[in-house]
Amino acid sequence: MAAPSVGLAITTVIGADGGEAAAMEFRIERSTLTDAVAWAARVLPTRSPVPVLGGLLLEAADGRLRISGLDYEASARIEVEAETVRAGRVLVMGRRLLDVCRVLPEKAVECAVEGSRFSLASDGARFGLSVLPFDDYPPLPSLPEVLGEVDAEEFAAAVAHVAVAAGRDDTLPTLTGIRLALDGDRMTLAATDRYRFAVRTLAWKPGAAGAPDSSPADVVVSARRLTEIARSFGRGGMVRLALDGGSAGFELAGMRTTVRLLDGRLPRHDKLFTMTGAVTAQTDRAPLVEAVKRVAVVAEGGSPLHLTFSEGSVLLQAGYEDDVASQRLPAALEGADDLTVAFNPAYLMDALGSFDNPVIRFQLMGPGQRAMVTGRTPGEDPEEGSRPAHQHLLMSARPLL
Repeated sequence: MAAPSVGLAITTVIGADGGEAAAMEFRIERSTLTDAVAWAARVLPTRSPVPVLGGLLLEAADGRLRISGLDYEASARIEVEAETVRAGRVLVMGRRLLDVCRVLPEKAVECAVEGSRFSLASDGARFGLSVLPFDDYPPLPSLPEVLGEVDAEEFAAAVAHVAVAAGRDDTLPTLTGIRLALDGDRMTLAATDRYRFAVRTLAWKPGAAGAPDSSPADVVVSARRLTEIARSFGRGGMVRLALDGGSAGFELAGMRTTVRLLDGRLPRHDKLFTMTGAVTAQTDRAPLVEAVKRVAVVAEGGSPLHLTFSEGSVLLQAGYEDDVASQRLPAALEGADDLTVAFNPAYLMDALGSFDNPVIRFQLMGPGQRAMVTGRTPGEDPEEGSRPAHQHLLMSARPLL
């Protein structure tokens, strides 16, 4: 039997702007409410000249609670089950609501609008939050046209693979984004900050859920926003993808979010990724990651980390004069007797950390030139001329040793 509600007699209340605010009363599990508020609050701006944009809109009706938030770049809406006693809506400060949800007892929560406050009560604890006015709150953007769907876990992994190469310089906003390109049943994600370039391809299902077959699309989405979205959807299922001229939308299991597209286009990678005549080397990934971490401790002031490949081994070296470090690992080399290349240690670690494969393969054009990093699994036999799904291009530095 469901626990009785608080049964508050509410018809109409006066909002903070002096107008009417809809009465509302519902009951919900604390963990469900906290997770939903946290998911919607991701998009709230840290600072905004419009105070109501710091609010979350809660709407209860027909056994469902809808929580929405937005700023000028993104929006989020999530629906969860809730025992609706009285349908209605309320606008409250989102981060304060999240703080309250996190400290509530792990019991069912009774929520209601009481006068000009939104109350939350659970197991003897009670909070009252000020109600924000609806007048200045903009409408939530609608979801653009759905083009198809992609596996949530694969999408989250692919976004993480390329996001490490996205730029951090807000004066070059396009380079802070991830290219999302659709062509047939393939999705391509790519990112670059001009010093490295990561690309990941994966399968997707165009024309899902009765939508017409999608035509090719090529847009740029904020890497930070897309990473947050993909990570929040990573629990499983199929993410529906929607695009229009100015925004991208994503929807999964009652969660819906939109994000404004970035202007401009990322440079094409096709010619850059052609490594004709490259020297090939490979080594086990896990020992290489540990060795890079170890040796890079003495690589101060942006000094590079050197890798000298020879038959049967690779020697990692860093540092000059007083402080130096080195470590040798087993490796295989094809196409040269030996070769020394140098990399920014942080960029090299980002690249290596984006792979899950047990073996790392380098294609090296020479000192100070392009170097392609890919992952391999022992025993796999890729098709002739095919490219790996995940590729990470680095610019090597001139060796100083």
